[in-house]
Order: sequence, then structure tokens, then C-alpha cells
Amino acid sequence: MLSTIAAAAASSLIAIVTQDQAALRAAPRDSAQQQVVLWQGDSLEIRGERMDYLQVYDHRRERAGFIKASQVRLVRMDPDDAPDSFAVIRFLRDTPGAEALGISYTAAYLKAAAANQISAEAFDALGTMAERLARRSTNLQTQSGSTVKPSKQMETTVAAHLEVASYYGVQFKSFEREGRIQLCYDGEAFRRVLAMNATSEQKSRAALALTRPECIDPATRPLEKFALDNWRADVLDRVDSSHLNEYLKNRIKMRKASVWSAIAYQRSRKNEDFHVAGNRALLELAAVNKEELTDEDKLSYADAGVRVGTARWAAEVPLANKASVQIVTSPGEPGETCVYLTENKHDIKNPLARRCTYSVVWPASARVNTRSTALALAVQPMDSWRELWLFHQTSNGWIIDVLPPANSDPNLGYIEFAGWVPATNKMLVAREAKVDGVFKRRFEVVNMDTLQTENGADQPGSLTIFYKWQDPMWKQQTVSLR
Repeated sequence: MLSTIAAAAASSLIAIVTQDQAALRAAPRDSAQQQVVLWQGDSLEIRGERMDYLQVYDHRRERAGFIKASQVRLVRMDPDDAPDSFAVIRFLRDTPGAEALGISYTAAYLKAAAANQISAEAFDALGTMAERLARRSTNLQTQSGSTVKPSKQMETTVAAHLEVASYYGVQFKSFEREGRIQLCYDGEAFRRVLAMNATSEQKSRAALALTRPECIDPATRPLEKFALDNWRADVLDRVDSSHLNEYLKNRIKMRKASVWSAIAYQRSRKNEDFHVAGNRALLELAAVNKEELTDEDKLSYADAGVRVGTARWAAEVPLANKASVQIVTSPGEPGETCVYLTENKHDIKNPLARRCTYSVVWPASARVNTRSTALALAVQPMDSWRELWLFHQTSNGWIIDVLPPANSDPNLGYIEFAGWVPATNKMLVAREAKVDGVFKRRFEVVNMDTLQTENGADQPGSLTIFYKWQDPMWKQQTVSLR
């Protein structure tokens, strides 16, 4: 190794720490005082050698000391040696737990390699490792709230790896979502992949990473969210999926379906044409090859299905209403829509019932029972949450009740009218929502007087009354039976 150290004067040479909790000591002895604790991926300047120790300087912490030579790997920073570093990157790219080390090698490679040597593969690897590291941190947050808590050592290790990655310029953003901290990679490497001459597979991974819905800050304002979703749609459309594997094609289609459902909702809020976006969301979801879904993708398919289900009325055209009661909408306060229930003797000035909302009202969803004593209407307060308004006649006149998709904080879900049970006060509904991280789908019989569920099942065929009286048009249009 003496000849190697001597050569450092002629070529740049660094030492990359390969072990967690490696000690930087004040002297080249195991018994010497520990200066700091080093982690995999830390890079050190080599200044000499003493016995089986290297004399180094840690620029990140501005500390000098000695580290055992067996705890580091020497990396030359010459263009001719860059391919050696790249071979290590290819190995570490898909090695869980070695993200900080892989990011360190990638940083060394990008610094050493000539400009014409650097391809999209290096940035693809960098982004993949950074994203996996962010997922590890988020998963630990999830486990912290469960009965099986992660060890303190594991939390310390992941936090240290994040610091190492940040030192190399890898940036992460964090925010609170569903009671836990969501950590996401900012995607700079993936943006470079999209700008370079990358393969379709590399671009698909970059597009999927940059358009993750869980990495959108919940505090994003509506106009910013609209612009972001349009950008997400553009990124996904730039991926040529014709040569991708089926499972990657599925992932692109599911993500497109989710994004276009959000755009349909936002266009409706802005009084823009939303039918194209609504149809695009339905078509992308319908194009998913369910036979090629991986176990991981089944959750993504459920997620996409619920998101499309919330805004599916954007693709529908209102039908002629021949019932004696019907709804009429008109603008209220700025951004508000007022809904009036009218009939021959009760116009908009003297309605049977009235309610104003800042939510999106889907008039095409209005359904009246045969006795004209109840009307169901889809109302969407968020791009991922749709409720059902029930107008029904009582002894005290008409009232409006709101049925949510689930008895939880609004997050992801929808409830929709599925049919009337003749000569009764019962209504059929379909609910699909994500509750405590689990997707639940139910087909229920609801008592309109009490709003209580009298019976329910996971499939319509398992509930005789539901199967018998389900509305044919609902069965044709719904995505809950996908």
C-alpha cells in the first residue's frame, strides 16, 4: 500500500468508508481516542499511512485522524479509472442498505469521468439509490407507529446515511402525511435522465419516480397542484412505452390514470373542458394488463382505481331527466356552487331544498327513485375524495344528508349510488376507500331514514338484494367492478 499512497501525489486518491460506525481515531491504535464515528459512504482525503491505519482528513466534519485500512476502499479520481468505479455502482445500485455507499461511488465517478463518458445510466443509478434511501426512512416512520417498532440502531443508521447523501448534494424534502413524516428525494438525477439520451426503461423509472402522488406536499395550493399535475402528465407522456416490459407499461398506465383523474377534477373547478381528461383517465385504467400485475403493483392498481373512481363522472354526459324532481346548479359566492332541488311548483327561487358548496358538483350523476322521493348526487370536495349527497323527502319536508366514503379523515376514497330498492326506503351504494393503509371495497344496502348500512358484502353477487336491484347504468359505468 505504500506505493499506492506515494502515487497519490500524482493522481487524486480518496478513501471511501465501507462500514457503518467506523472509528476515526486520534492515533493509529485500537485503544486511541475516538474522534468521530464514520458511516458508509463517507469520503476521506488520504494523507499518509501508519501500520494498518491510514492517516486521513474528513472534510465534512473538518477532523483529521486515523482509520483502519480494512474499513475503507481506495478510489482513484482519474478518468482512466472511472470505469472501475462504475462497475461498483452497477453492483450497489440494487443492493438494499448500501445506498449511501453507492451515492458516494457515484459522486466519485461523476467527478472523475470525462464528460463524454457520463451516460444516463449513472444518473439513473443515483436517483434509484436516493429514492430507495428516502423510502427506507419513510418506512421506519411507519413502523414507529406500529406495534413492532424499529430498533434505535436502525433509526440512527438511516439518519446517518441521509446525512452522507446530503453531503454529496442529494436533496430530500419532507412533510407530514397521514400522521407520519413522508421523506422524498427531490428527483434532480431523474430530471437529468429525462433530458439525456436515455433508454425507454430508464425514462420510465425516472417518470414514475418524479410523479409519485405520495410525494406531493399536502399543503400545495390548488393552482400549484394544477400546474404540477399538468407537468406530471407531460413527463409521463414523454415515455415511449412501446418497448417496455408489460409490468413497466402497467405502471406507466396506472400513474397516467391517476394523474388524469386529478386533472379532470381541477379542470372542472376552473370551468374548463374536463371530459377529455376524464375519458383519458378511464382509458388508461382500462388498458392495464391485470395478468401482468406484480404483488407490489396490485396496491398501485387499487390506488389508481380509487382515484379514477372519484372523478369518473368527468367522462359522463348528463342524461335527460324525466322525473318530476331534478337539480339545478348556479354560481354562489366566488368559487362556490349552489345546488337547488326543483320541481314543477318549486323553481330555483322557491326550491324544495338548497345547499351551496365549494366542492365540484357532478350533475351527470343525479339519479331519482321511481316515486320521486329521493335523489342521489355525487359531490367531490377533493381530487381524491368523493361524497354522496342524498336528497330525500321526510314528514318535515326535504332534507339533504351527506354520505362519506369512509368514517375517517378525507384522504382517498369515493362512494356512489348503485340503485334503488323499489317500494322501500333503501338505497344501494358502492364504497371504495383507503383506510389505515388498507384498500377496502364494499357494496351496501343503506336505510335512507337512518343512513345506517343494513347489509354489505365485498362483491355484489354475494348480496342478493344488491345483485337483484343494482342499477344497469351504474353497472355499465362504475370502475368498482374492475
